[in-house]
Amino acid sequence: MTDHPALRPVLDVVIVNWNGGALLRACLASLAAAQDAGSVQVTVVDNASTDGSIETLPALPRPLRLIQNAANLGFGRACDQGAAAGDAPAILFLNPDTQVAPDALGVALAALTADPRTGIVGARLVDPAGRTARSCARTPSALGLIGRTLALDRLGLVRPHFLLEWDHAEDRPVDQVMGAFLMIRRDLFQTLGGFDPRFFVYWEDVDLCARARAAGYSVRHVAGAVARHVGQGTTRQVRARRLFYFLRSQILYAGKHHGAAAALALIAASFGAQVPLRLVLALARRSPGEAAEVLRAAVLLAAALPGLLRDARVRTAG
Repeated sequence: MTDHPALRPVLDVVIVNWNGGALLRACLASLAAAQDAGSVQVTVVDNASTDGSIETLPALPRPLRLIQNAANLGFGRACDQGAAAGDAPAILFLNPDTQVAPDALGVALAALTADPRTGIVGARLVDPAGRTARSCARTPSALGLIGRTLALDRLGLVRPHFLLEWDHAEDRPVDQVMGAFLMIRRDLFQTLGGFDPRFFVYWEDVDLCARARAAGYSVRHVAGAVARHVGQGTTRQVRARRLFYFLRSQILYAGKHHGAAAALALIAASFGAQVPLRLVLALARRSPGEAAEVLRAAVLLAAALPGLLRDARVRTAG
């Protein structure tokens, strides 16, 4: 990597922001301090923030590219926008609630380009206390999706989605890396058609990694690339919509990858088990506000059912 600002960047970093505030500024500051920052082009796609978070952004070696949307288009569509604005051979999708270690970009890029069959790499994410997050995951099977929605993973009857049994201390191929730090070859991203815009937020990274592996590319966890990750840095502001979008995207994923029957089973499990369980837990914590948020998410999901069912039938017919 070279730090000459006149040369074509070797890496496009795309950050989708929605009311990121100080988190976004800290993320950009870490990119400015990264090794070889001059060979990195950063694009921020702002999804109609109202907190003034894009008004006072730190300087970067290369001028920041800013795309401002008049409405919140969702994470996947905004990522596709940011990717289309650049031309570097690799793209890093980075959450605004992350801060990269000085050598993280170079280490991850070296791992991505070391083998032409490596399509995607992810970083070792650590929490604010420095503890490594178990962030890599398994490709979800239909039974796994349904079982986890029924909370059977809590009883040890279904394997958890994330690789909790592994300490993430060494490099290895995995099924999925988290979208908080997801680096991909541009040519592969274009071949796959980018993120599926139907996933407004959540599960778009699971879907992308599954499609990359189906295309014959490996997905790798790179332990030496480290990024601090707050987690739910902006979506925690909207708890009802966060739960709604999680359940909606999970059903979309099931329909896309496992068919209409799996989507229908997941809808039934969501309303029959997941929502009631969350209500019971909220009431047990004597939190009527939390219970109201769960009910609001259920109402939003019910309103979205016609579109979800139509999509699942179309995918199955296709």
